Amino acid sequence: MTQLLNKQIFGEPSKHATLLIAHGLFGSGRNWRAIANQLSRDRQVITVDMRNHGDSFWSDSHSYADMANDLANIINQIDGPVDVLGHSMGGKAVMVLALQNLTKMNRLIVADIAPVTYTHSQMPNIKIMQNLEIAHFTRRTEIESAINEHLNDAATSAFLAQNFIISEQGNSWKINLNALASNMDKIMGFPKASATFNNNTVFIIAGKSDYVQAKHYDGINRLFPNHKIHPIKGAGHWVHAEAPREFIQTVIDFLN
Repeated sequence: MTQLLNKQIFGEPSKHATLLIAHGLFGSGRNWRAIANQLSRDRQVITVDMRNHGDSFWSDSHSYADMANDLANIINQIDGPVDVLGHSMGGKAVMVLALQNLTKMNRLIVADIAPVTYTHSQMPNIKIMQNLEIAHFTRRTEIESAINEHLNDAATSAFLAQNFIISEQGNSWKINLNALASNMDKIMGFPKASATFNNNTVFIIAGKSDYVQAKHYDGINRLFPNHKIHPIKGAGHWVHAEAPREFIQTVIDFLN
């Protein structure tokens, strides 16, 4: 039986293609709610919780082939062509999806990520969360403070704390920390690809981030020959959260 990602639907189907949004590592569809509301004024927008995140199913496997297939299962439920947007881990997943050359996939938007293997890791953040004694916390602000004692980064601590669940049945994490840890090499990597995606594509690059560098352009050019680069100068890696107006306008201009 095929397991489907948890999804949220904004707006109604229209003459414009439905837009599917895939979030990044440690995120969820909820992080994109404000963006989706804005973009759904003239098209239907669907956000998903990726596997091992949010309210979607947990799995021991967390490869980009897995994630692309999860997204394809959602696309198969949608009438007509589908535009797809992905950020960070979600950006890699939608690139792999695009390289499968689905006939229903229309245009591609990739936010601050490249089709390359990165040398850094998110394991330190996972270890922080795994090592916290979470049973005694009664407020999310408490878990934020506990994470920030290790990170000294209030924004990242608040972002990670969104995954914390306080419950009378026992506190827990909404993300599958063990699966993400065991698959971190795959998450930081990118599978070898010989296919190309020839439809219109835009890479939205955060000016204060080093996730997409000039040395990555050869790979982008090879896999996505019909692409353009759009920088947003004042934003960091969470470009959609740090510069939402410019991000939304960039997406609207591209899709229209």
